[in-house]
Amino acid sequence: MARWIKYGAIVATGTVGFTVLTLREDKPTYDTTFRGLPPVPSRENQLKKLREKEFDVLVIGGGATGAGCALDAQTRGLAAALVDKGDFSCGTSSRSTKLIHGGIRYLQNAILKLDKEQWDLVCEALSERKHMLDAAPHLSNCIPIMIPVYQWWKLPYFYSGTVLYDLISGRARLNWSRIMSKSKTLEEFPHIKDDNLKGSVVYYDGQQNDSRMNVMLILSAAREGACTLNYTELQDIKHDEAGQVCGAVVKDVVTGEVIEVKTKAIVNATGPLTDRVRKMDDPSAEEICSPSTGVHVVLPRYYCPKNMGLLDPETSDGRVIFFLPWEGFTVAGTTDVPCKPHEGPVASQEEIDFIMKEVKTYFADAIKVRDEDVVSAWSGLRPLVRDPSAKNSAALSRNHVIEVASSGMITVAGGKWTTYRKMAEDAIDRLISEKQIEKAGPCITHKRLVEGGKGFHPNLSVQLCQEYGLEQNIAEHLAHNYGSQSHEVAKLFKESETSVHRIVPDMNYIEAEVFYRKKEREREREREKENISKT
Repeated sequence: MARWIKYGAIVATGTVGFTVLTLREDKPTYDTTFRGLPPVPSRENQLKKLREKEFDVLVIGGGATGAGCALDAQTRGLAAALVDKGDFSCGTSSRSTKLIHGGIRYLQNAILKLDKEQWDLVCEALSERKHMLDAAPHLSNCIPIMIPVYQWWKLPYFYSGTVLYDLISGRARLNWSRIMSKSKTLEEFPHIKDDNLKGSVVYYDGQQNDSRMNVMLILSAAREGACTLNYTELQDIKHDEAGQVCGAVVKDVVTGEVIEVKTKAIVNATGPLTDRVRKMDDPSAEEICSPSTGVHVVLPRYYCPKNMGLLDPETSDGRVIFFLPWEGFTVAGTTDVPCKPHEGPVASQEEIDFIMKEVKTYFADAIKVRDEDVVSAWSGLRPLVRDPSAKNSAALSRNHVIEVASSGMITVAGGKWTTYRKMAEDAIDRLISEKQIEKAGPCITHKRLVEGGKGFHPNLSVQLCQEYGLEQNIAEHLAHNYGSQSHEVAKLFKESETSVHRIVPDMNYIEAEVFYRKKEREREREREKENISKT
């Protein structure tokens, strides 16, 4: 009886999906006007700018949210700077499941637990999912995900849930979910067990190259004029006589130089390390971040079809695990284990063993799931937060939280990769409101393409093969990492065929990519000389 009550609850909420369908905004018109791509300033010039200029906002953290904040602020007409103590996207933002999704498990929890917060998160994320796919077509794609079903009653149960997921998406829907027969399921995913298999439900979500997306956001911000520096560590936050933020002290990790940065505002976007910066601003601040580790393992390609993922919605401990094709391999994960905030998390053998155990339960007996098949593994920290302004301030939120400290520092934390843009928009909106900055324009990131997005088309890799004589694998790699800029990289190959040499055997990274960045540095030096001669 309980299972049918759950099923009825999902079906009953379907009408809400139809209502949302009519309320969704039309697809935005993206700004694709080509204004030319100015070279990214050298590190020396960026450091000089950091020393000499007063900024409207200094963003701490070079992950997805920090990159989004810098781009949002700069494109509104604010003078933005961004620093990160490590490399851009070296933390949580490069250790995700590589999905751009609304969170189908959050939808299930929202309905069964009548949780409005999780419902709102799904609605917001589904809207942002479409934006990411449209704004960065070279770095993202739509992917079908299969849910194998081994009990008859679960076919309508899962199908009604995925259809509701589609309905909530409104005009941002990627494709309609569908039911597949047992034979079709095994045809698409022949590795899974066929004992008692009834069929499957297939729904659609987005997939991305997360670290590359992050870097492209940083490059987009830098080309707009933002000062962006990695390996630049925050050491102290400066306050004026009224106790308001007025600057920061940072250290160039490469040279050891200490720089005092003048800024009117600071945005703390440091993810799992949120409380470190909050306590640097105010030692008495209560901790709000309770991270958990998420581990993924990388397996050989043959563990998963090239164009189909799989979702295990009910693992042995009640969590979910994805099996997804990615960069010529298979990614399986994730775990969800509470932990203390720390840097450089490492995947434990216990968590790897758990994932491999779950893989074995889904695969046919003829497929040997071996520990030696694990190519690599990574662990990322998921920054769950408490909203200090909420009635129940002890409850962890999966939505993002914006906090304004007594010093005026803005903290943006929580949320997920898919909602990075909205998190940034909300943070900069709040900053402008708190600081009463009149010169700031409206947010335009919802209609802006990510670097490399303009001019990208699905047949770009074929064009690269034909025009430059590239191997197909290398052409696809360039097209899906550089987008419209891949022509510039390919031209270097045509000029000197030695530049097509692979940096790592059996991988598609070529020397021309290094030469491309070197050439951009040369462009920047030439521009510096021109500026000096004009003065």
